[in-house]
Amino acid sequence: MYSLAQSLCKIGARARPILPICLYGLVGSLAAVGFQLSIEWVYYWFYRVPSAGGMGRFALITLAVSVGTSLLAGWLVSLCPEAGGSGIPQSKLAFWKEFGYAPRRVAFFKFAAGVIGIGGGQSLGNEGPSVQIGSSLASTVAGFLGISKPHHRAANAAGSAAGLAAAFNAPLAAVAFVLEEIIGDLNSRFIGGVLLAAVIGAFVVHAIIGAQPAFELAVIREPTWRAYLLMPLAAGLAALVGVYFQRFSLGLRARVNTLSLGHGIPRALLPLGGGLITWAIGVGVFAATGRLGVFSLGYSDLNDALAHGMGWKLAGVLLLGKLAASVCSYGFGGAGGIFAPNLFFGAMCGTCLAGVCSHFLALSPADTVVLAVGGMSACLGAVMQTPVTAILIIFEMTHQFALVPGLMLAGLVSQVIARSINRVNFYEGVLLQDGHHLERLIPPRDLQSWQRLAISAIAQFQPVVIADASEAALGRVLREHPYRYFPVVEQGTLAGLASRVELEAALAAHRPPKWLPAVTCRPGDIIQEVQNRFIESPVGFLVLTDTDGPGAKVLGIVTLHDVLRAQVAMSERENG
Repeated sequence: MYSLAQSLCKIGARARPILPICLYGLVGSLAAVGFQLSIEWVYYWFYRVPSAGGMGRFALITLAVSVGTSLLAGWLVSLCPEAGGSGIPQSKLAFWKEFGYAPRRVAFFKFAAGVIGIGGGQSLGNEGPSVQIGSSLASTVAGFLGISKPHHRAANAAGSAAGLAAAFNAPLAAVAFVLEEIIGDLNSRFIGGVLLAAVIGAFVVHAIIGAQPAFELAVIREPTWRAYLLMPLAAGLAALVGVYFQRFSLGLRARVNTLSLGHGIPRALLPLGGGLITWAIGVGVFAATGRLGVFSLGYSDLNDALAHGMGWKLAGVLLLGKLAASVCSYGFGGAGGIFAPNLFFGAMCGTCLAGVCSHFLALSPADTVVLAVGGMSACLGAVMQTPVTAILIIFEMTHQFALVPGLMLAGLVSQVIARSINRVNFYEGVLLQDGHHLERLIPPRDLQSWQRLAISAIAQFQPVVIADASEAALGRVLREHPYRYFPVVEQGTLAGLASRVELEAALAAHRPPKWLPAVTCRPGDIIQEVQNRFIESPVGFLVLTDTDGPGAKVLGIVTLHDVLRAQVAMSERENG
């Protein structure tokens, strides 16, 4: 009897970690399904219904919708900057930098901004917001369950997988994507939770929307050799479109951010630029073709091209229009993902090529579909540089096994092209543009590697520096920044440290503040050498300088908090 009780206790102890994962998967998938249905509802009433009422009425209504929704979505993003963009870079940053923790407000603002922006016509996708909303809500649930902040990574990964699985009805692709892109380790200790959450996501979307694939195609028989002969061309064209979508989008994003900072343009107004450009392109394409694919997700035209075929000229017009609109929507700060646009680009590339080549080769309907879906996989794979995810997501969205050989060939071609042109994928490019270097966030695997790591890997290279000791300047620093210590620079070189307590006392007494001595190190110094310098520093604060001794210039700072956070991350990785 005692042995039976012990066995039941052991089973219960093993089952307890499963219950939180189930909750993470449930909230993440429910939010993703609600997000998708909300977008479709807004889009239906603001675009599909007006499209049946004549060109003039449609143009006026959609102009008002584009302006109103862009301003409202921009205002929401200005209140919560983490809710801007795709959401996947933010989820990855939270996973590594904040141990998976994300404030609950992120999910609310992302949901609202995404529904309003994408449903209101912004040419973006729902997958990135679904991932971020799922990870944020899972982190919130973990907090309610009493799980401490340094242990939210399991929640982040599970919520992300559930959100993506529900967004595309593609649980296998969701697992592969979270392991490939967010965690960066196919053998991660989080794989069990990711699998379980993705399965729950699939069950939820089956229960609410249905078990049918995202794109319903007729059963495809074996394609002819002509499709495989043309596949490298279709995949190459689609990959190039994906590569330059990444370059143009991130380039425009950088210019818009610089312009906004330089001219004081409020962040809330930025998405309006993308909304107006998207409206102009979308109305022009609708007037010429009667198609709405430039707006929002574009799945109706995409599904039509796959299920019934499409002329190559029409596909070319939709490709160019969607590409320009998506670049502007993302570049101007829209809150939406990039999966849907790139699936659209790739399908139109394959359809265009098939239409042109049909004048010279006898292509069957199956050949055309294979080229279209191969283009989808190639374009998405080129942007993400995660070929396994790209292959799996197309397979799961179509349920057609005959497509797999073509998808694999397209994936091979796309990776060769993408990795030879772009050094990093889209999401890493966003993080680098925002000053986040992944090699400084992902911890080493062992203690020896940790001790040999350069201190610059965990340093902060944009410190708040006091260069003006006037009362007005010091008061502004204290109001705007909550830090306890600040490097002090006089005539361009390091003069010491200023403590918050001393600055407040000096301002109250209207006297010059006194500086503390600063302990310095060089960016190339390894952590093993630098550890003793924290003992020398009375405040646990080191300043990175370009040289030792007098005349040194400040490059960055390192605090004990930075070291401890990196050590905890390394410990978690070792224990996994």
